[in-house]
Amino acid sequence: MKKATMIMDRDFAIGRIDPRIYGSFIEHLGRAVYGGIYEPGHPTADENGFRRDVIDMVRRLDVPVTRYPGGNFVSGFNWEDSVGPRDQRPKRLDLAWFTTETNEVGLHEFVDWAKKANTEVMYAINLGTRGADAARNVVEYANHPGGSYWSDLRIQNGAKDPFGIKLWCLGNEMDGPWQMGQKTAYEYGRAANEAGKMMKWVDPTIELVACGSSSSQMPTFGTWEYEMLTQCYDQIDYVSLHRYYGNPTNDTPGFLARSMDLDDFIKTVVSICDAVAGTKHAKKKINLSFDEWNVWYHSNQQDQEVWKQGKWNRALPLLEDVYNFEDALLVGAMLITFLRNADRVKVACLAQLVNVIAPIMTRNGGGVWAQTIYWPLMHASKYGRGTALRPVIDSPTYDCSDYEKVPLVDGTATLGDDGSVTIFAVNRDMSEDILFNADLRGFGGLKIAEHIVLHHDDVKAVNTETDPDNVAPAAGKGGTIDGGKLEVQLPSLSWNVIRLVKA
Repeated sequence: MKKATMIMDRDFAIGRIDPRIYGSFIEHLGRAVYGGIYEPGHPTADENGFRRDVIDMVRRLDVPVTRYPGGNFVSGFNWEDSVGPRDQRPKRLDLAWFTTETNEVGLHEFVDWAKKANTEVMYAINLGTRGADAARNVVEYANHPGGSYWSDLRIQNGAKDPFGIKLWCLGNEMDGPWQMGQKTAYEYGRAANEAGKMMKWVDPTIELVACGSSSSQMPTFGTWEYEMLTQCYDQIDYVSLHRYYGNPTNDTPGFLARSMDLDDFIKTVVSICDAVAGTKHAKKKINLSFDEWNVWYHSNQQDQEVWKQGKWNRALPLLEDVYNFEDALLVGAMLITFLRNADRVKVACLAQLVNVIAPIMTRNGGGVWAQTIYWPLMHASKYGRGTALRPVIDSPTYDCSDYEKVPLVDGTATLGDDGSVTIFAVNRDMSEDILFNADLRGFGGLKIAEHIVLHHDDVKAVNTETDPDNVAPAAGKGGTIDGGKLEVQLPSLSWNVIRLVKA
């Protein structure tokens, strides 16, 4: 049997894990809102039309922050459309996704849903078709106590207390030609600087995320970040990164190696942030918000067929990827990568939360179920808190289409505030189990509390409403600790969570 080892110590700390790296995203896109979190008349709907069964699933994920309302949608969105009496809100054509937005769910409703789902709101403003004036006004509406036009309007609309939204996105993917109001790096940097300045004058306690390039594959990548940051460095707190991966060629070994690209992407953007800091002699450090990430490719052809059947309807069934087992393995490896970069990645939002490239799926009028990718996100969110450790891993490797020397075991570890240690590991080997050893002597006496394994013999296996547990976590074969050294078996192609507590 192949072997892999991990050496770690409590002093090998990367940094504190910001819980917001387990965030998610709800955009006014497809059935994320209408038919996803909101469906009046559903058997589980509460008095406000929100599906309780979906809220329960979200709570199990323990999502600390949820980005809203977009996404591409936000670049043509007038926030004022989403407040006030529902029967007076306008219906608008959404040019991002070729649907009609009814604004039935708006700012007040989403804030109410977020409270029920135990999540905070990460609100995105429109810097595509709008600018600094609308930006400062929505902050005043949401966060100012009262005594001004916009805050008094919030009170008039039924919310006496401020919403207290603390994290704000300055637009979305503004270098993309698909974006309404696409800008150059200079144009966007100036717009973000002025909007951010005015927003922080209204509420100095907020944090701001500026748009990085929409993809590391864009010709603007790198030069965009540098120029944008040169213009707005002093006003912002985070740079956004977006990355999706697919496996259209059915190359599982190459697909599972994509987390190496993710790590390179993160380190490149960190380098650019620090380079701009150097030119400005800045003491402030800009961190990263990976506010869109996931696997996304399964639904591409289906979306074209949906649009062919007719645009401008409400809540078209778009981006409804059905995730398989290998997708869950890559999502696990991506979470491991975020933890290994926890000193700079402070926010991350799996895009999205319900129905739209999502861990949670629903049927209108019917059930709700967890997709395969639900499980690694839930495990990481539940157990990956505290301090991220920097383990040294020695693993057999393989070569694939885009990378050489890909470790068969990709892993990391976290130290809980209670002294517990959690190891997250993906075995990328297609056919063989791996004997995994970890040196735990630096943590005092520990015992194995649990070994959770996500595995399926078919890498293309999926979960459905009628078979929701086809791909589901199970107990591992057990392991041993002797003299502070852990030994446990990692099944071929598996996501593993090894929880260790004080003996």
